Amino acid sequence: QVQLVESGGGLVQAGGSLGLSCVASGRISSIKTTGWYRQAPGKQREMVAVSYGGGFPNYNDSVKGRFTISRDNAEKTVYLQMHSLKPEDTAVYYCNFVIDQRGTGAYVAYWGQGTQVTVSS
Repeated sequence: QVQLVESGGGLVQAGGSLGLSCVASGRISSIKTTGWYRQAPGKQREMVAVSYGGGFPNYNDSVKGRFTISRDNAEKTVYLQMHSLKPEDTAVYYCNFVIDQRGTGAYVAYWGQGTQVTVSS
């Protein structure tokens, strides 16, 4: 069984910075993608940033130039550095790993428990 544990988040003033991290544990043969998603009250969950392991990450237009996703495959960890935060970035942030546990080519998506990011104006 795979578990994802997030850390970071919290309360910050507009214009400030925060960092999130997410560590995966359990049986993992390979990691296809890692990413961060967020869900604000009354809104649908949306993609924030996704790393494909090779090539350029994909970012939500609203965070381009402010957020940076990075991953450490050896440590099974994904990070999200957030700068110039805005009140509209307030949401619960979830990490996501798409993982092949047994090396069969069958990939499954796993989610973290979510961490609150609140940006005050």
